[in-house]
Amino acid sequence: MRIREIIEGKKEWRAHVSRVKKLPQDYQIVYKEIQKYLFKVGPVDLNEGNGLLSEILSFFEEGASAGKGVLEVIGTDVAAFCDDLIKDSKTYADLYQESVNEKVGKAPKS
Repeated sequence: MRIREIIEGKKEWRAHVSRVKKLPQDYQIVYKEIQKYLFKVGPVDLNEGNGLLSEILSFFEEGASAGKGVLEVIGTDVAAFCDDLIKDSKTYADLYQESVNEKVGKAPKS
């Protein structure tokens, strides 16, 4: 990764964080919990392209501008909302499992 790409990435992230801070408090709390959850679960494409986090943020901005509470927008089960978002995404856990399966398949048989 080139230095220019790193600098641009940091600028984009700071702009993203600035947008999060403009959300109502309930949205900020839920957004941060979703972010923590997704960073733990680790969808591989979390930040690729427009990125899942940016899409969630835009969705939250729309809900807030419509005057809805965050739980009206996503439902009362935040984890289920997250799981539904990434159900078709490959996670780092999936990649790890694949690598273990490959090693087991290549292991010499006794």
